[in-house]
Order: sequence, then structure tokens, then C-alpha cells
Amino acid sequence: MNNQRDWAIAHEQLSTVMNSLGFNKGLADAIAKQLGSPKAIYRMVSYLENVKPKSEELVVDEMLAITSEIDAWREKKASQLANANYNEMRYMGIFDEI
Repeated sequence: MNNQRDWAIAHEQLSTVMNSLGFNKGLADAIAKQLGSPKAIYRMVSYLENVKPKSEELVVDEMLAITSEIDAWREKKASQLANANYNEMRYMGIFDEI
């Protein structure tokens, strides 16, 4: 259950930082849920600690930027895997018989 503990620690840290900046707990909960991983939450915490945004819009904008980067990374990895599989199939000669 190490993963649950990591989630709890990351979520608590996000809540603490957001509370210190004057944002409500509900926003912190929604952001943690949307980000999807402790690593992404820690990226958000780092942003909050360094930039200290004054509005909820800036916080949400950064959350969207982080999720967009994660989605692009996942898409890139899926594309690389598909390309590797295709190249392996070509190397094995599967397409030669078609």
C-alpha cells in the first residue's frame, strides 16, 4: 500500500500549500484528482511554492498545462511502442507474405 501512502502525502502537501496561499480545500482536492499521480501533484506543489499565484485561474491553468504535458508524453510513448512493434513485425518478415 505504498502507493496510497504516496498519494496521501502528496495530496496533504498540495492542500497545505494551497491553504497557505488562500485557496480552498475543494480546489486542492479537484486538482489532485485531475493530476492523476503523486509526481504530477509534486510538480504542482513546486509551481505553487515558487510562483505563488494570486488567482484560481492561474492555478487551474498550470494544472491544465501539467496534464497536457503528461498526455503528450503518454501519446509519445504509445506511438514509440507501436512503431517498435511494427518494426519487429517487418524484421520477422510478417509483411513479406502479404
